[in-house]
Amino acid sequence: MPATLPSSVVPAGKAPRRRRHALPDLAAELDKFRTQASSYLPVEDIERIEAAYAFGESAHQGQCRVSGEPYISHPLAVASTLAHWHLDGQALVAALLHDVMEDTDITKAEIATRFGKAAAELVDGVSKLDRLENQSYEEAQAENFRKMMLAMARDVRVILIKLADRRHNMQTLGVIRPDKQRRIARETLEIYAPIANRLGLNTLYRELQDLSFRHLYPMRHRVLDKAVKTARGHRRELVGRVTDSVREHLPRWKVDAEVMGREKHLYGIYRKMRDKQLTFSQVLDIYGLRIIARDVPTCYLALGAMHALYNPVPGKFKDYIAIPKANGYQSLHTTLISPVGTPVEIQIRTREMHHVAESGVASHWLYKDDPTISELQRKTTMWLQSLLELQSDSGTSSEFLEHVKIDLFTGEVYVFTPHGKIIALPKGSTAVDFAYAVHTDIGNRCVACRINLELMPLRTELRNGDRVEIITAPHASPNPAWLSYVRSARARASIRHFLKTQQAETAASLGERLLARALEEIGQPLPLVDEAAWEKFLRGAGIKARKELYTDIGIGKRLAAIVARHLLARDATTAAAPRNATSITIRGTEGVAVQLAACCSPIPGDPIVGLIHNGQGLIIHTHDCPRIARLNHDRAEWVDVEWEARLDRLFEVTLRVLVANKRGVLAQLAAAIAEAQSNIVDVHISEDPDATAAIMFVVEVSNRVHLAAVMRALRRCPEVIRIGRLKDKKLSR
Repeated sequence: MPATLPSSVVPAGKAPRRRRHALPDLAAELDKFRTQASSYLPVEDIERIEAAYAFGESAHQGQCRVSGEPYISHPLAVASTLAHWHLDGQALVAALLHDVMEDTDITKAEIATRFGKAAAELVDGVSKLDRLENQSYEEAQAENFRKMMLAMARDVRVILIKLADRRHNMQTLGVIRPDKQRRIARETLEIYAPIANRLGLNTLYRELQDLSFRHLYPMRHRVLDKAVKTARGHRRELVGRVTDSVREHLPRWKVDAEVMGREKHLYGIYRKMRDKQLTFSQVLDIYGLRIIARDVPTCYLALGAMHALYNPVPGKFKDYIAIPKANGYQSLHTTLISPVGTPVEIQIRTREMHHVAESGVASHWLYKDDPTISELQRKTTMWLQSLLELQSDSGTSSEFLEHVKIDLFTGEVYVFTPHGKIIALPKGSTAVDFAYAVHTDIGNRCVACRINLELMPLRTELRNGDRVEIITAPHASPNPAWLSYVRSARARASIRHFLKTQQAETAASLGERLLARALEEIGQPLPLVDEAAWEKFLRGAGIKARKELYTDIGIGKRLAAIVARHLLARDATTAAAPRNATSITIRGTEGVAVQLAACCSPIPGDPIVGLIHNGQGLIIHTHDCPRIARLNHDRAEWVDVEWEARLDRLFEVTLRVLVANKRGVLAQLAAAIAEAQSNIVDVHISEDPDATAAIMFVVEVSNRVHLAAVMRALRRCPEVIRIGRLKDKKLSR
C-alpha cells in the first residue's frame, strides 16, 4: 500500500456545511485493510491491490464526500468489507476502483490495461449508465439495475461489490438531506436488502433492513430501539434461566452442542408489529436461542431434547434441513413455551449450516473446504440463470425490475412433482406458477391440473406439501387472464413474452394481407413490388425488415393504403379508384391483431366492416353498428372484410329473454338451449314487479343460422314473452 495519504482531509473550497460525526483516521483504516487482505491473499495480489489503491487515490484526488472525508475513504471501506468476506484479489481491486469510471475520466480500457480484463469487467458491472436526455430518474435507475443484475448473472462478485458499496453508503447516510435519505433507504429496503437475503447474506440483510428503517422512520426507530434496550434488561434473567436449562439438559441426551442467545433485529420486530397489528408488549419472541450441533443426526436429537424439556407450540415447527430455503439456508426451527409462559424460538443447525446462514454466497470464499457450500453455489447459479431468462422475457427495464422485485419479496411454498421432486415457489403461487417453474413449454401448454390427485382450477393457490400434476394440450396457449393471479416473476414474464410474440406474429400476418389488398386496389400485386422500391421505402421509414412494417400495419400504426402508394411512388395523399378490390377474410381466431368490437359483437353471418385503430389492430364491426355511424375516420382506415366460409369455432352471443316468472322456467329454457346444440356460458336473472323476469343468457353459437335455431327453440317455450339479441356487451352486463 502506498505511504502517501492526503495531507489535508478536506481540500480548500470543498468544506461541507454539516458534519454529523468525526472523520475516520484514513491511515488507520488503510493499515487495517492491508492486514486483513494480507492474512489470506498471496504477495502478488497484495502488490496489485496496493497499486489499485494508489491509482484510485490519484483518480479521486480533490474529491470529497458530503461528510468531508476524502472520497477514497469510500472505496477503501467497500474493499474492507470484501476482505472480511475473503474475496479474491480481483474483487478487492475492483472495489477500490468501483467509482472511477463514473466520477473520473478513467476508462474501462485503461483499467483493463493496468489491472486485467476481469477487474475491468467487475468495475463496469457496478458502474451506472449515463442518464439519457428526457429520461426520468426511475427509468434511469431501472436501466442501471438491469445492467448490474445481468453483470451479476455473469459474475456474482459484481453484486457483492454493490452490496458492500450500499452498506457503506447506508452507514454514512445521515449527512445528506432527508428526502434523499428516504429515497435511498426505500430503494435499499425494496431491492438491495432482499437481494442480500436471496444470496444468503443474513447478517448483511438484517443490517441493511435496520439502517433503512432508521432513515425511513427515524422516530419509530428511536422509540423501538429504546423499548428493546429496556426489555433486554427486564428479560435478561429469563433468557439466562432458559439458556442454563438447555445447556444442562442437552448432555443428558448425549448432545454435544454450543448454545448461544440471539436477539430479533429491530426491523423484524417492527414488521411483526405492523403486519399483525401488535403492540411491543405483545411481541414475545424478541429473544431466542441457537444451538450449533456437530452433525445433522445430532440436530434432530437436540430437537427431541428441546421438546422433552419444554412444551412445543403446535404448528411452529419448520424443517429447513430436509427442505432448505431457496438461498441455501438450513436449520430446524421450533418454538417452545418457557417456564414463565412466554414463547422462545430455538434454531438448531450444524456449524457448516451456520456459516451459510450468516455469510451466504460469500461463504464460498470464507469457508472453501465446507461441503455445504457447493449446494449453495448450485442454487445461486440457478437463480442467476433465472435472471437471464427474466431479462429475455421482459420488455422494458421497468418490467424487469418489477419481475425481480416479485421474485425477491415473497415467502416460499414447497410443492412436489408427480415424481417427488420438490419445487420452491413464491407464497400464494398457483398451478400456473408451478407449470412454468417446471418448464416454460409446460406453462405455455397447460390446460388443467391435478392437486393431490384431484382435478382443480389452474388458479388454485398451492399449499406446502401439495402434489401437483399439470395436464397439457399440444395446441393450447397462455390465457391473458392468468396474469391476474400468477405470483412468480418467471410465470408473469413468460406469459407476457408469449402474448407479445403472438401479437407480433398475428399483427404481421394481418399487415401483410392488408398491404397486399391495398396494392391490388391500385393494380400492383405484392410479389411484383420492385426490390429497390422496398429498400428505398424501408430506409426512409427507418425500418429494418419487412416483417416490422407488416406488424406496424397490423396494429394500426401505419395505413396500408398510404404504404402501398409510397412503395409505388404514387401520391400518398390522393385516393386511387379501386381495381379488383378483395376483402380480408376473418376467421375470428386471428388473436389480438383482429378484435371483434364489443359494441356490436359480430358473429359469422352478420354483414361486417373493419376499422384500423392505432395500436389495437383491426376492429370488426357489424354494418349497422350505431357506433361506426358516429365515427369520423379517414377512408383509408376502413377495410372491406368478410367471414371465412367455414369456421370451426364458437362465438358468444347475449340473449335477453322476457318470461313469465313461474317455477321451473329456467330449467325449461336451459333444456331448450341444450337441444339446439348450444352451451350456456353465463346467466343472470332480474325479477320485475309485474310477475315477469328478464333472463340474460350468454350462449355459444357458430353463426347466425345457429343463433336463429337457438332463438326458435326458446320461443317454443310457452312462458317466453319476448326474446332479443343484445349486441352491446356493456348493456348485457
